[in-house]
Amino acid sequence: MKNRRFNFKPAEFVLILLILFSGINLGFSSGSFVLNLKTAGFTVFSSIQKGIGAVTGTAGNFFSSIHDLVNLKEEYDELKQKLADYEFMQKTNTTLRAENDTLRELLGFAKSSEYRTVSARIIARDPDTLYSAITINKGAKHGIKKGMCVIAIQNGSTGVVGKIVTVGYLTSMIMPVYDRHCNISARIQNTRDSGLISGNGTQESFLKLRYIRKRYIEELSIGDLVMTSGENDNYVREIPIGRISKITDIEYDTSLDIEVDPVIDFSRLENVIAIDLDEENQMKEPVEEKAGND
Repeated sequence: MKNRRFNFKPAEFVLILLILFSGINLGFSSGSFVLNLKTAGFTVFSSIQKGIGAVTGTAGNFFSSIHDLVNLKEEYDELKQKLADYEFMQKTNTTLRAENDTLRELLGFAKSSEYRTVSARIIARDPDTLYSAITINKGAKHGIKKGMCVIAIQNGSTGVVGKIVTVGYLTSMIMPVYDRHCNISARIQNTRDSGLISGNGTQESFLKLRYIRKRYIEELSIGDLVMTSGENDNYVREIPIGRISKITDIEYDTSLDIEVDPVIDFSRLENVIAIDLDEENQMKEPVEEKAGND
């Protein structure tokens, strides 16, 4: 079987070329190819621009977020510092108010007292098992004398601190009520029973009230106030010392063993008042006498 061959005659070949040429020419003249190329080019370049825009936008948002975080951190630090300053001012104002209240109380006591008083600030403490001392910033120059009783005002309440035992020119030393060598004539406010208060050596320990007879035990109560009796002219009369915290009846002793908690919190004590029982108060306002008609 013979293979078929397509044999084109010259006239047929020319006809085919003319038809192809006419179609291509018609296509270009109508602009369809140009339009397709433009559309294809626009699609390609627009996709590239869209991709670049997306990447650029993402990067811009990223750096913008970092900038916003930096600004937020700076604002947070600034607000935190303002809050710290405000809290410091609040604490300072509270401290100043407390100091002003204390000064007003000291001044009020000084004006109302019948004896001359000297206000002082504690500048040192010397706790010792045998001898305890509190040093104040006032001395002989300010009128401090040996033997002056010392009190304090805490939270609106007055209490005994101790007695001046050493006087320098600018400073003085107080033997506090909790010292073992300190003895104060005392009286129980409710029953009016008299005894002697002495310390145990440290400001954290209780005081001891001695020489209260056993027969008065039924009349005593926990919380009873113990005050200075004013006997022997060593302390101002009726100044609170402490409150009864424990009462023990010892068989072999004729007196009760009574523990007393000081009214003064010595760990927070800052200012004191020394009282001169030998000199009258010059700050006290004189009482005006009414003129009578003779």
